[in-house]
Amino acid sequence: MQKSLDQKLAALHADPSEVKEFILADAKDPDMGFGVPGTGRLADAEDGTPRYRSREQFLQHIREIVADGVVDIMLMSASTSEKLTIEERLFDDSHVTPAVRANDTTDIYGVRGGRYQASASRPFRSATIDHIQCGHLDCRAEERSRGADLGLYSMTFNNSLEDDLRSAEAFKAFREEAERKGFRYFLEVFDPNVADAVSPELMPSYVNDMIARTLGGVTKTGMPLFLKVAYHGPHALEELINYDENLIVGMLGGSAGTTRDAFQLIHDAQKYGARVALFGRKINNAEDQVLFIRFLRRIVDGDIEPAEAVRAYHAELETQGIAPHRAIERDVELESHVTDPFG
Repeated sequence: MQKSLDQKLAALHADPSEVKEFILADAKDPDMGFGVPGTGRLADAEDGTPRYRSREQFLQHIREIVADGVVDIMLMSASTSEKLTIEERLFDDSHVTPAVRANDTTDIYGVRGGRYQASASRPFRSATIDHIQCGHLDCRAEERSRGADLGLYSMTFNNSLEDDLRSAEAFKAFREEAERKGFRYFLEVFDPNVADAVSPELMPSYVNDMIARTLGGVTKTGMPLFLKVAYHGPHALEELINYDENLIVGMLGGSAGTTRDAFQLIHDAQKYGARVALFGRKINNAEDQVLFIRFLRRIVDGDIEPAEAVRAYHAELETQGIAPHRAIERDVELESHVTDPFG
């Protein structure tokens, strides 16, 4: 089945100024950063002990979202993709494209008790491209289509020569391997994870410049399909889009806040030129994941405004007998547009 991602990318490149196609991705790769809690929190035990979904419960949510078909990309860890893409063939008859987190830099290590995120990001890849494509080392040519052919590659610059050069060298090695093996990727560039690496007022400019600098030495065969960056407001987003109309720019979602925060973020980013959104924790923690994504899609399709969408979402939850996490009076308020590595 033809993938909606490929159709939308073709349309965007054919007429980037007029086409309003929007690519929606679900980030179901939190096991790569958060470990056990990444599957999502259940109701606490009677003694207050936190409880989390089992891996099988987590996988079932992915199956349901893919079956619904509202997203264009399902981003997973290599182990999750092996189970669903290679073994179960979940995506064979779906327009949804499977994708895999192709690297796991140290700044996404958000485990309980960990201190890794306080140190400058260091590059690392748990998964090899071969394992993503076929499930084992040294894929034969005919095996490379068994798994995913798309990956997310992540970079974090910290205004440090030694750290950033190490990240740039790792990215170069990845691009070369990806080109040899016919592997596509999209590029995620986070804000610095080290405090005071860049002054707040220069942060958007610093990130934009590092993206342009990094891709300046990359030819067409090595370019990412699209970018994923934090939303720093209209000016920074429009600056990046205007710099190169061939770059498709996407944004990552927020880690905390209300349902209105998520809905307003995707609305505002699209308004100022973003054509991709990747949400992770907000979807994973939603009362009803499929319903939440459907409202994200309705917003980018122009069917409903963010505040109205929150009220309609709550009405649907009530109809289904699902208790909301927050009262509607609070959930319709704007609290935060804070972003993090897992959307």
